[in-house]
Formats: sequence, C-alpha cells, structure tokens
Amino acid sequence: MGRGLLDLEKHFAFYGAYHSNPVNVLIHMLFVWPIFFTTLILLDFTPPLLHLPFLGGVDLNLSFFFSLVYALFYVSLDGKAGSLAALLCLLCWIGGHFLAARLGFSLAWKVKSLFLFVLFLFTICSFLWRFRFSFTVIVKP
Repeated sequence: MGRGLLDLEKHFAFYGAYHSNPVNVLIHMLFVWPIFFTTLILLDFTPPLLHLPFLGGVDLNLSFFFSLVYALFYVSLDGKAGSLAALLCLLCWIGGHFLAARLGFSLAWKVKSLFLFVLFLFTICSFLWRFRFSFTVIVKP
C-alpha cells in the first residue's frame, strides 16, 4: 500500500486500535457525516471561486472544493470503499447546496446559529467520546 498519509493499512490499524468499541463506532456513524454536512451548508455561502456557464451557471465555492478534497482523499485510500464515501461526499454537497439555496442568504443568517449549534454539539460529542475512549485504551494494562 501507500506510505504516510495514503497508507491504508496504517489508517486501518489506527482505526482498529482506537475505534473497536461499538459505542465509539456508533458515535462516529452518527456524528461525522452531520458535521460534514453542516460544514458544507455553512461553506455554501462563501463567494464562488469558479463559475461554469456550460453547466447551467453552476457556481463552485468552498463547499464544493471541501467535499471534492474529502472525496479524492477517500478514493485514494481505497477504490471501492472510498468510492462509496466519495459518493456520500457528493450527495452531502448536493443536499447542502440545495438546502442553502432553499433557505436563502438572509434566512440562512437567521438560522446560522442553529447550524453552528449542531456543528458545535456534534463536534464536542465526538471529541469527548474520542478522548474518553482513547484515554481508557492508553491506561489499560
């Protein structure tokens, strides 16, 4: 396999060591994708970095490029499983883009606190559980 950041075996070994607890796996399944999704919604209100008139005037902003980087990273780790994760990244970007467009800029600013609260809550829960579990793995004989 690859070396360093793209070493899939190293990532799986780390994941296996710190994420074998069923509660921790559940926490990750419940919190990681909502964190990603709410981040994409917030990033959708950034100014466009690229305009594609031949695709109906699609504006690509930080939300798109953030999801693209994650999608490419997942595909580089593993072709099959990474492709599924890349598809989920794409679906999150599409869903976040349509939700942000539906809310509109002025309404989104009014409910931005809700998105920030959800992002904050999910991030804190994820980190607290990770810290708790990582600490118990380290101190166990």
